[in-house]
Amino acid sequence: MRMLSCLIVAAAILPAALSQAQEIIETDTHNLQVVADGVWFAVGNGTLYTMSNALVIERDEDVVIVDSHVTPAAGAALLDSIAVVTDKPVTTVINSHFHYDHAYGTQAFGDDLQVIGHEYTRARLSDDPLNDPTYLRSLDRFDNTVADVEARLAAADDAEARAGLETELSFWRAHVNAQQETDPVAPNVSVSDRMTLYRGGREIQLIWLGRAHTGGDLAVYLPAEKMVFTGDMMLGRPSYMGDGYVEEWSATLGRLKELDIELVLPGHGDGFTDLRIIDYVQAYYNDLHAGVMRLKNQGYSAEEAAARVDLRHHQDSLGISELGADMLAVQRIYDLDDGVAE
Repeated sequence: MRMLSCLIVAAAILPAALSQAQEIIETDTHNLQVVADGVWFAVGNGTLYTMSNALVIERDEDVVIVDSHVTPAAGAALLDSIAVVTDKPVTTVINSHFHYDHAYGTQAFGDDLQVIGHEYTRARLSDDPLNDPTYLRSLDRFDNTVADVEARLAAADDAEARAGLETELSFWRAHVNAQQETDPVAPNVSVSDRMTLYRGGREIQLIWLGRAHTGGDLAVYLPAEKMVFTGDMMLGRPSYMGDGYVEEWSATLGRLKELDIELVLPGHGDGFTDLRIIDYVQAYYNDLHAGVMRLKNQGYSAEEAAARVDLRHHQDSLGISELGADMLAVQRIYDLDDGVAE
């Protein structure tokens, strides 16, 4: 395993939301934010496309991680980064949900691995995941990104600009190549409602609170530390809704708030301690669903509703400043209401 540099950074540079953390450990590819004794919030530092956050939980004899990043290359980089803080083996991967950016790096952790996910997640990762529509859209998006950078590089005549674009192009080509190595791993242990791992001096609760970002989101709750990793069920802002259940999402987050938590660690973005953010996101989902359904009942198409729904009253709380909503979110609401999606 290649050697990684290790640098301890003062807690003062952490986002205010994570001010309780003692330090950040920097590796070649990650910032490992210390959020409790033996618990690290793993965030990519931009040198490699990791896309999502992960949680690293050390036990007496082994390590549990929650989410494995977007590709085997990103998963391998996470494994190398974990080796900076502990020499204990990774024995368990928990899937917060089935999406490619959180679950497609699992193969990097080897074959002798316990992979735990909700039964919905197991079904989705067992049923031709490389042809999942959300994943296929991502392939198109990254191919388009490469083509765009290539076009800008071809048009650039400034040496400094060309150097920057060449670096950017190398970054995105590496990610596209890494996607071609993906062989998704389905959970070999499934959860329906709740599972608790008692081992190695650590209690880890896996809780299904209801449908939200997907049909199988798990909250990974550490009760002694009063923290929860939420995947994309709860970010510090509205999440991608193309596979979501917007009508039910607010109630699911209401059950999240019943946990004794002081720190929320999301699948993207910074952790936060201001739990009012959950209230703000609940209100957004409620208003989005109500507004879209009102337009649907007035006879507007999904495309028209996506352009017309007005959520700008959430500007102060969530920064929503433009009229309209994501087309995939609105189409999902229409499809669920019409019974053509599950």
